[in-house]
Amino acid sequence: MADGLNEARAMRVAELMWDFRNLQHYMTQVKMDVTPEEYYLEGYMMLRACVSEAQAVLASQYANPATHPRGNLEAEKEQLRGVIRDACVRRFQCQKAYLRTLAVQRWIDSRQAILKGQRAHAGLMPHLQALDNQLRAEVAAVTDEHVDYSLRAQDSAQGKWIAEDPPLAVIQQHLHSG
Repeated sequence: MADGLNEARAMRVAELMWDFRNLQHYMTQVKMDVTPEEYYLEGYMMLRACVSEAQAVLASQYANPATHPRGNLEAEKEQLRGVIRDACVRRFQCQKAYLRTLAVQRWIDSRQAILKGQRAHAGLMPHLQALDNQLRAEVAAVTDEHVDYSLRAQDSAQGKWIAEDPPLAVIQQHLHSG
């Protein structure tokens, strides 16, 4: 039965798509200027993986049928719920790639500060290895739970209607089934 919340659902879809668009915009701005010697360093490989993940999310098809409910409020409700679920999953995937990208960007900046335009040499190895370890720890901290919490906290702080956003378990199920 229609519940009068379709306008709120439609607004939520717009909010999710705006967030998704912003994340995609950031991910397309990532610069991957890397020397041949650095190409296979862990941080740069992670960065390429993050950008590829974001591109794959953008390229993936929306699975729900594109039929118009034609004034059927119940059908409209179900269609909006499906779009919210899909948009939440996509935003989650991009947010996870974005947070990992931020960690890599910090690694790149710190690495450049240590190298000061020089090539890596034995005297710098302890500092560079410490950076690599820090990067691994930061990326490991970008768990599904962390991503979900950060998105929900941000949405709540902005007063967004999140009543029908899927829980993390549903997002994970969707990601593992696709």
